[in-house]
Amino acid sequence: MMQNPVLWLIVTVIDIYMVIVIASVILSWLISFNIVNRYQPFVQQLGLFLRNMTEPVYARIRKVIPPIAGMDLSPLILLIALQFIQRTVIYLF
Repeated sequence: MMQNPVLWLIVTVIDIYMVIVIASVILSWLISFNIVNRYQPFVQQLGLFLRNMTEPVYARIRKVIPPIAGMDLSPLILLIALQFIQRTVIYLF
């Protein structure tokens, strides 16, 4: 059980950011497979929000590991890194 409020806050923020990353991946797939209309105002706003939240981190990852065979691995690498950071913080506290 987490009783430390600082630890709870760090873990919660990382969890929320992981949900944002997963939502960004799912939305990009839905747009790519033409399941949702990218010109719909809600989809545009959601896409802009998710892009603004994830793209700065993705760009840094892409500088180190570019897309391989047209496949962008930056969301996967980011999720693994977030899990690692989260578990390290929990271990250290």
